[in-house]
Amino acid sequence: MGFIKRKNKKFEYNPRYYKGEGNPFQIKQKFDAYRGALGGKGIKAKFSNALNESKASKDKGFNKTTIIVIAVLIFIFLFIIDFDLSIFSNN
Repeated sequence: MGFIKRKNKKFEYNPRYYKGEGNPFQIKQKFDAYRGALGGKGIKAKFSNALNESKASKDKGFNKTTIIVIAVLIFIFLFIIDFDLSIFSNN
């Protein structure tokens, strides 16, 4: 079937009663306009942009909550693997 080359049909649908600009059916992410971490090339640039955005954030409660959740998860993991915490004491 390689001898039959067909192109896919493209449909340009224009709504009849839409008076606005642009395509009303274009899919955009909700928070992309507010995030600076999306720009940049490469993973290092994206990570540094996200870190700078996190440092400049006014919502410090979120950062504290994140740290507490991470600490609890680490302690649960240490409990599951039976890690002996007595090595940190000076007895």
